[in-house]
Amino acid sequence: MQQLVVVTGLSGAGKTVVLRSLEDMEFYCVDNMPINMLPQLVNHINQDPEFYPKVAVGVDVRSKNQSLSELEFLLSEIDQSQIKIRVIFLSADKKTVLKRYNETRRRHPLSSHHNSFSLTEAIAIEKQLMDTVKQQSDLVIDTSQLKPQQLRQQIWQIMSQPNEHVAVIVKSFAFKRGVPFDADFVFDARCLTNPYWQSELRTLTGKDQAVQDFLGKDDMVKDYLKDLCYFSKKWIKQFEANDRSYITIAIGCTGGQHRSVFLVESLHQYLEKKSIKNMVQHRELD
Repeated sequence: MQQLVVVTGLSGAGKTVVLRSLEDMEFYCVDNMPINMLPQLVNHINQDPEFYPKVAVGVDVRSKNQSLSELEFLLSEIDQSQIKIRVIFLSADKKTVLKRYNETRRRHPLSSHHNSFSLTEAIAIEKQLMDTVKQQSDLVIDTSQLKPQQLRQQIWQIMSQPNEHVAVIVKSFAFKRGVPFDADFVFDARCLTNPYWQSELRTLTGKDQAVQDFLGKDDMVKDYLKDLCYFSKKWIKQFEANDRSYITIAIGCTGGQHRSVFLVESLHQYLEKKSIKNMVQHRELD
């Protein structure tokens, strides 16, 4: 079956990164296409499914407001028995978007068309205009805390999964830097023994054998990991049964270096043994 991925969201949230990633995955990519042209595009690619097995379209606020509100209707008019359509919405918080625009010195699309809008005003107006599209999307990814490489990895994981399986992301993080915005489940490992207080382990990470040996022999860590594995396996299956595209399991500790990394690596190995494909992210190490 042919695939059509509509990549949309807030300006500065990573649409270009995602489209380039999909292009690397041999998607035929079209950027900045008016939403109301989707039916014509589908008709065109349906005429040559061998040449267009995978197509991605970038859509943003430059489409007219009326067209943005019609996305759900336009998609419902397309015969999806022959083509699988997925809408990915990229979001980011105001502070992150402002920082990205200030770093790149690019102009916001709304600022370009309405010079009376400041960057801050343009971001706020765009968020309001795109809210309807966000609600109609199959997948919403908040990129505020993601580096470009992490976003690329996430897209690769999600798009490479067979349609009947949910894409699972297992992520370690530091509570002192905030909880990941995209987490579906958050586990707190700060109650466990901290290798940081062992001078010989302080500079190591949960990937190192010495830390793994230290935590692996602790009874509380063993119990925590056992419960974590049982819970994750059970609820991943429930998400699959309800056609969820992906879930993120986030495990945090104080610094995101020892305990959370160890638990993420251990959970990853457990899920792999259970034939549940998953991707590991170490936010503070990657």
